[in-house]
Amino acid sequence: MKTSKLAEGLKGSEIIKIAGEVNALKAQGETIYNQTIGDFDANIFPIPDELKQEIVNAYHDNQTNYPVANGMESLRFSVSDYLSKNLKLDYSKDEILISGGARPLIYAVYQTILDLDDTVLYPVPSWNNDAYTYLSRNKAVIIETKPENKFMPTVEDIKPHIQLVNLIALCSPLNPTGTTFDKEALTEISQLVVEENKRRASLNEKPLYVLYDQIYWQLTYGDTVHYNPVELVPEVRDYTIFIDGISKAFAATGVRVGWAFGPSHVINKMKALLSHIGAWSPKAEQLATASYLKQEKPVSSYLTHIKSELHERLVTFYEGFNKLQKKGFSVKAIEPQAALYLTVQFDLIGKSTKDGLKLNTIQEVTSYLLNEAKLAIVPFYAFGTSTDSNWFRLSVGTVRKEDINTIFELLETALLKLNK
Repeated sequence: MKTSKLAEGLKGSEIIKIAGEVNALKAQGETIYNQTIGDFDANIFPIPDELKQEIVNAYHDNQTNYPVANGMESLRFSVSDYLSKNLKLDYSKDEILISGGARPLIYAVYQTILDLDDTVLYPVPSWNNDAYTYLSRNKAVIIETKPENKFMPTVEDIKPHIQLVNLIALCSPLNPTGTTFDKEALTEISQLVVEENKRRASLNEKPLYVLYDQIYWQLTYGDTVHYNPVELVPEVRDYTIFIDGISKAFAATGVRVGWAFGPSHVINKMKALLSHIGAWSPKAEQLATASYLKQEKPVSSYLTHIKSELHERLVTFYEGFNKLQKKGFSVKAIEPQAALYLTVQFDLIGKSTKDGLKLNTIQEVTSYLLNEAKLAIVPFYAFGTSTDSNWFRLSVGTVRKEDINTIFELLETALLKLNK
């Protein structure tokens, strides 16, 4: 029986498909190193003890009824203060909207900014912009980014389309690559948006907005600096909606506390939309987060710890791929900058095994790595790139450090079975 055209047209998730293959192999007793998940193993990366206790306290205090539609005032105050202290961004509590994680907020931006058949520009690889564009019944300008630019879009990529689009969706640090905007690139893009909006204002046209997803901003490593459009070009403030929250920096993906902030007229419309959907963050978790964000020493200590642990894993994987490359294997990795992801290339199309198995597609490469190396990773085409892209996302949020050597032993053995 048919459902709606919208439901019928939804694409299946490639990550879910890979998860099905992983689970099938596990059911056969195989040990699989599943690095597909953009999440944390809570036994390796638990949420902060102080946050956990605040959540427990809130439930003991019976804070279990409906929260305020735009988020508990205490949390919006805490977020406002946290942004001011850590990013020098000054947004009042009334310019902040709380929701059950980042996803409803991103969806709300699409629904609030875009009319039917409006156009959104987004780079690929990127997380879920294709789905949000489809669900909002919008047109898309898709920019396939380049490894030499760390898979980040440039002003040269965007400029030819600037007069044709209504929303630009950006993310830094980027899921799936773990790379970031540098200061110059983001400044140029932000200035371009300001100039385009001056042109539109003179013609009384609807503004061009920027969705800036910075959910990973606190997870940067080494000399990497997180930049945002408003600090670099203050005039873009009127056109920028930020997406943020505790999900990644505090390993709290299941706690479901996210926030958006931006121009009050946009935030108010997003609030109205989400109030009908009921996409609230639970009241107890909101109150707990409000209290936790004020605890500067525990917050700083936790961030230092989680960044150290994630960075160590990322660097170990990066060095492992460098060693394989030096041995002559067709692999490459981009040095990690942020988040919990490593960008890895497997240039294996056309290679074959001694028993006649030939790898003709990226799907076959993905399956080969899973079956022969017991390594599950996500091809970039799951994030919107062309299906012949040979780059992959490897996530370290669920990996045990003691397993990494085994992963590379299995991977080298699998690669040795292919002709060079």
